[in-house]
Amino acid sequence: MNLSIESLDAYRISVEINHAVAEHTYPQGRAHLKDQGIRAADSLVLNIAEGMGRGRQTKAGRNHFRIARGSLLEVYAVADLLKMGEDLKGKIRLADRLLWGLIR
Repeated sequence: MNLSIESLDAYRISVEINHAVAEHTYPQGRAHLKDQGIRAADSLVLNIAEGMGRGRQTKAGRNHFRIARGSLLEVYAVADLLKMGEDLKGKIRLADRLLWGLIR
C-alpha cells in the first residue's frame, strides 16, 4: 500500500527521530525523561499522520501539524537535557522546518 504519508519528508524524518529516542540508552534516574521523550516522539509521528489524513490544507490538518511541532519541541528539550547528540538535534531542526512548511 502506498500512503501519502510515506512520501512526506517530515513524516519519514519524524519516524527516524522516534526510533532514535526509543533506542537511546537513558541514564539511571531519568526514567521520567525516557517516558516523556518516547510519548512526545510517538505523538509527533501520529499527529503528522492524522494531519495528512485530515488534509494538508485544511484547518484540522494544520492543527495536527501544530500539535506535532509542539511534540517535536518536547523531544528537542529531552534531547538537550540528556545530551543526546547533534545528529538527533539536527534531524529535529530539519523536521521543524518541514513542519513549518505544512502549517503555513
